[in-house]
Amino acid sequence: MRRSITLLLMGLFFSAVGMGQGVGKNADRPNIIVIFCDDLGYGDLSSYGSSWNQTPEIDQMAVEGVRFTDFYAGAPFCTPSRAGLLTGSYPRRVNMDHVLFPSSNRGINPAEVLLPEVLKKADYATAIIGKWHLGDQAVFLPTRHGFDYWYGLPYSNNMENGKQPPLPLMRNEEVAEQEAERGTFDQSTLTKKYTDEAISWMEDHKKQPFFLYLAHTMPHNPVAARKEFFSKTNNPQKGFGACVAEISWSTGKILDYLKANNLDQNTLVVFTSDNGGQPRWGASNGILKGRKGQVAEGGIRVPFIAWWPGTIKPGTTCHAPASVIDFYETFSALAGVQDSSVKRDGKDILDYLVHPERTREARPFYYWHGGHLRAIRYGNWKIMLTGSFTQATEIILYDLHTDPGEQINVAEEHPGLVARLLAWAEREKKALGEKKNYGPEVRRTILVDNPKPLLKQSK
Repeated sequence: MRRSITLLLMGLFFSAVGMGQGVGKNADRPNIIVIFCDDLGYGDLSSYGSSWNQTPEIDQMAVEGVRFTDFYAGAPFCTPSRAGLLTGSYPRRVNMDHVLFPSSNRGINPAEVLLPEVLKKADYATAIIGKWHLGDQAVFLPTRHGFDYWYGLPYSNNMENGKQPPLPLMRNEEVAEQEAERGTFDQSTLTKKYTDEAISWMEDHKKQPFFLYLAHTMPHNPVAARKEFFSKTNNPQKGFGACVAEISWSTGKILDYLKANNLDQNTLVVFTSDNGGQPRWGASNGILKGRKGQVAEGGIRVPFIAWWPGTIKPGTTCHAPASVIDFYETFSALAGVQDSSVKRDGKDILDYLVHPERTREARPFYYWHGGHLRAIRYGNWKIMLTGSFTQATEIILYDLHTDPGEQINVAEEHPGLVARLLAWAEREKKALGEKKNYGPEVRRTILVDNPKPLLKQSK
């Protein structure tokens, strides 16, 4: 009865937003695909201004869907951003605000209810193809957190050194492939392997609603792509540009499969990145200041494109700020299920996708990084907070509408706004704490005794 009422209310909502032939028709548990790149910068796609990289398939996705100009990763680094996506919370709230390394004794808390676990309540098939990076001990693996299937790497592709075993490619909880010696793993095949695996998995599950999290390893350093993609870039660092071109090819293959199998009208596909790019590896953050690892816009504002033929109006643009932490509530609502067991920070942004032109009430976005609250965005305003970790010695206020490159401090012109945002900062820090001091709303992770590296399993 409760599920019937939920679906009825969803139908009423979709009718109210005036998309009866789109959202209303597709509202009964659409398929959901998240294409998540690693270290793709704001300016690395042609549709976001790149003159170096050729991304025709992704550009066509934007032509057929909606492109966001002010979309944010969960953090400017790998692990925290992925935690934000799958929990719908700021990484600080779930105690995942630092990058994990191989054989760490920490990972995502087994008590957390992750996005795939919620979707499974609506009978979704769930898979992650690609990089996990939320803990490599057994209790933390994706197959223990709602994913039916996993094929990919447990962490970043550069995380091998003298203290760690060779890089493992996982299939569920066993090592499918592993280097015989460090540095011998052919990473140039990863994007194709992920793409083939994703299409094969969709083929096996196309008769039921599915959630596919395609988390590309690339273009994280060390970059690698197949030879044919090196000719498809003018990037001075050819390897990076080739990676981006191959990710575009992969995206086209995914969309082509959906169209060929008449799944496109009932599938929402979103494309984004886990954080901003690193220019020294070949990335570009366009007009934005900063890079990966920083809370300047170039470190955390990322490309975002959503595609859903018949539901999302093609060729549209949304300027409203939104974030990957909004996926949890959005996708849960589409599936007709909710989890209200704990506080989450995201909101349902389906209306942003189907009505991107609407003016929306401002809401705060908190830039947490490394256990510190470093900035807040509210509407077009962004305040940089003081403190040694932020490398700021004064309060700085930017108007991101007129100054997206964060050059002009206008704090003295808006004392009332500054006072209001500082009060919000103190409230947020009281709730979540800072650095090693955890506030009452932080959900602490567990620690594993004697963590062990992943080893190749014998057949």
